[in-house]
Amino acid sequence: MKTAHYQNQLISIEQLDREDFQKIYNAGKNGELSCPACQEKVRLYLGINNSPHFFHINSVEKECQDVMPILRSEEVKEHFIEQNGFRMPKGRTIVEEPKPNTVFIKKKMITSEIPFSLKNMPALKINQPIYLKNLEEFGVQLDESQSAAVMRTEGALLVLAGAGSGKTRVLTARTAYMLENNNIDPRSIMLVTFTSKAANEMKSRLLTYPQMNKAKVSQLVTGTFHSIFYRILLFHARDKWNTDRLLKKEWQRDKILKEAGKEIDLSEKEFAYDLALQQIGFWKNSLILPHEVQPASDWDEKAAFLYRKYEEYKANADMFDFDDMLIGCYQLFLASPQLLEQYQERFCYFLIDEFQDVNKVQYELIKLLSGKHQNVCAVGDDDQSIYSFRGSDPGYLLSFEEDFPDAKVITLDQNYRSSHEIVTTANQIIRLNKTRKIKKMKAQFSNGVAPVLFYPHDEEEEATMIVTDIQEKISMGALPSDFAILFRTHAGSRAIFERLANSNLPFIIDSDAESFYDRRIVKSILAFLKLSLNEDDTHAFSDILPSLFLKQSAINDCKANSILNDCSILEAMGHLKLTHKFQEKKVKKVVDLTRRLKYSSPSAAIETIEKEIGFQDFLKKRGDEASKLEKGSDDIKDLKVAAKNFDSINALLDHASHMSSMNKEIKNMRKHFSDAITLSTIHRAKGLEYNTVYIIGTVDGSIPHDYALNNADYAAIEEERRLLYVAVTRAKEQLYLSLPEKRRGKKAKSSRFLAPLKKEVKS
Repeated sequence: MKTAHYQNQLISIEQLDREDFQKIYNAGKNGELSCPACQEKVRLYLGINNSPHFFHINSVEKECQDVMPILRSEEVKEHFIEQNGFRMPKGRTIVEEPKPNTVFIKKKMITSEIPFSLKNMPALKINQPIYLKNLEEFGVQLDESQSAAVMRTEGALLVLAGAGSGKTRVLTARTAYMLENNNIDPRSIMLVTFTSKAANEMKSRLLTYPQMNKAKVSQLVTGTFHSIFYRILLFHARDKWNTDRLLKKEWQRDKILKEAGKEIDLSEKEFAYDLALQQIGFWKNSLILPHEVQPASDWDEKAAFLYRKYEEYKANADMFDFDDMLIGCYQLFLASPQLLEQYQERFCYFLIDEFQDVNKVQYELIKLLSGKHQNVCAVGDDDQSIYSFRGSDPGYLLSFEEDFPDAKVITLDQNYRSSHEIVTTANQIIRLNKTRKIKKMKAQFSNGVAPVLFYPHDEEEEATMIVTDIQEKISMGALPSDFAILFRTHAGSRAIFERLANSNLPFIIDSDAESFYDRRIVKSILAFLKLSLNEDDTHAFSDILPSLFLKQSAINDCKANSILNDCSILEAMGHLKLTHKFQEKKVKKVVDLTRRLKYSSPSAAIETIEKEIGFQDFLKKRGDEASKLEKGSDDIKDLKVAAKNFDSINALLDHASHMSSMNKEIKNMRKHFSDAITLSTIHRAKGLEYNTVYIIGTVDGSIPHDYALNNADYAAIEEERRLLYVAVTRAKEQLYLSLPEKRRGKKAKSSRFLAPLKKEVKS
């Protein structure tokens, strides 16, 4: 059905403005739509598989005939009026010819020109050692390349382990082979992982292998870089490195920086201390000491000052942080050549997981310890290096053969996770990166299901279409845990979070996922709205001060003025005695403008805050610190998109409060969900896999991110392409990429990373 009754008028999908689809969808959810033929309740379908249409709620398969007057084409006029929030043809309900802006683009399939072939299957193995045959009897199957990586135990080895190629199996089988076939002392083997979970998983898997036992496995030195090298520090200088001296919590480090920030008048509400902590970690992991920092911007200078003060505080308090564990051990070995030699004798073999993610201090430590025997097995995939902001550098993997000239390179190019259709799509995306080891992954199965491109109007419709698709699949037997929805940054997840939160679908989010409405810029904008409704809201008043370039001490002055002048705290701000007359004039103007906000729609109010109150000036003066991850002005654009869904400021504020509470509740419930949809950044999804993956916002500005595009940084662009590659290769059976027509209110352009796929796209 193409028509429905809404508020006593006949509406047609073909004549609705494209932007109104989501409004009509919401109206259907609220029971405000009815069938023009039988008067039963109907809803608007917004999904991926079919075009938008109205359907009966109580009988989905029922389809009445559309009620539609037929008009002669010469009667059609192009004049429109605003009616109930929709753009409708003036003087009539339905017209014969659809307008161009009503076009709904149907999904398209990415069809590979490379057919699946059994020739892609790994070669049979011959002349296998007895232990590998024993492993096969225990269900541990190894292909030819995997077997070669397992058996090459002497000398340096670089294992290029592509996505889904079974690298964990290779690492554990290699360890077992070294212990049982080669009788290597387990105490001479160091197995390094990037997470404690990965280390525990490997030890657990080892215990299932033939001839393995707890006594033998426990003698292996396994763990993360931090855990292994901290144990060394603790053994040699227990007093200095006692855990009582460790700054364990982020709030402890944050507090040190904020105290230091007072010396240069940095506002807690204005300066991004969390990003400064991240930058300090980057410098430390890159072995850049405070006096070696070369600031590239005003923000860098402030962060460098905080870095110096932070290190001074720790030295004076005799404390250390997690990054110091690696730096401290590195410095210990450099200062004690004899001690270094003892450890070089002790550890003869090194197995390093996720080698593409090592940073400078980690790499230097491995080079030092392996200096005598050179038995380093580095397992990684340069195509999955996505943590440069933490100091990780795929260059160490790419230059491995320079530092270890006798190294052998083995490529694991069989993907055991994803279908042929997904693997060929991933290959097409990543092949355009120039700084990489050439490899082409091959799938082990084909399910005939091509990856899908779908074209929502904007973020709101994108979220609706995905949730509809998931509901359809669950109704056909799929489990919630089969699905993952991946995005480039947390800010981009606002709409999908809200749609899931208002559904009955269970879902989980990252433990550090901040509610969109709790983001600093968004909170400041909402604070103006709150003050317009309650002029004595001191929390809101505190949140607007940074954007007006006022210190937090102004709160006390305004409280005093409000008592003396018998007025609200907002009005009292107009009585502040400031250094310059133009400041006083501006503050009085802000008071008047803020009071008038309550008479505006949410969208118009945000526009006033941004332009007339001068919020954009604040963002420009604030500098580029937010551009390290996301530009602050983007938050305003996202908030404008969200605000369009609400008719009043009260409704928007209530929604924001509800979503913030839901965010906390869902994070707290994470541990209790065993079967739930995963909502995650691409970074957090690395190493995981799902039957069906949706990647939202695959447009320029989202992925690749604006920051990489605006800075014309080729290395950053290549990392963004690797991010998309990682996202695509999380999918096992089905992959959906969303290309919204609009992003943050502006026309969007398909991600440049999808250009190689265009010739293979079919409707």
